[in-house]
Amino acid sequence: MGFDFSDFANSYIDDLKRTLDNIPMSSLEAFWNLVELTKQEGGSVHFIGNGGSAATPSHSAGDWSKELKLRTIAHSDNISSFTAWSNDTEYSNVFVGQLSTFIREGDLVVAYTGSGNSPNVINGVIYAKENGCRTAAVTGNYNGYSGGKIVELVDVALVAPTQSMERIEDIQLIVNHIVKEAIKSHHGL
Repeated sequence: MGFDFSDFANSYIDDLKRTLDNIPMSSLEAFWNLVELTKQEGGSVHFIGNGGSAATPSHSAGDWSKELKLRTIAHSDNISSFTAWSNDTEYSNVFVGQLSTFIREGDLVVAYTGSGNSPNVINGVIYAKENGCRTAAVTGNYNGYSGGKIVELVDVALVAPTQSMERIEDIQLIVNHIVKEAIKSHHGL
């Protein structure tokens, strides 16, 4: 019995389409509103995430700073700082350490997390909230976790309705682009 690539690819695409069709639009709009408010008030956006969910912060920071003229930083990009905080304290503090240097009250911290249960991302969100920042998470229903612990901590949680880590990560990038393009359209950029 051979592997049928077309069946596999169609199954992946079908699940991605189902996931997109069931994106919680109210959460997506609430996330967009947080970014709009942060931009309007002159705040910065800080992105955090692990693994594949660390790549989307880098992409988002590049898009949003260039195209929206919005101050952004992907705290997964500064490997020297990331590894120093990990080595000198512990891995669960890598984002708290960086945020302690960069955040200001009224900034927005966006967590991209597939499971919603990464200790370093959760600690970063808790620290941000304790220091007057708005918070949002783009996560998913990985292994049936319903977005994980982070959902209870952030101001806005967008939970992609899929248990597939790959589709969750696909949705994270799509959400980045939807929010960016909505802001551009809203402001005629």
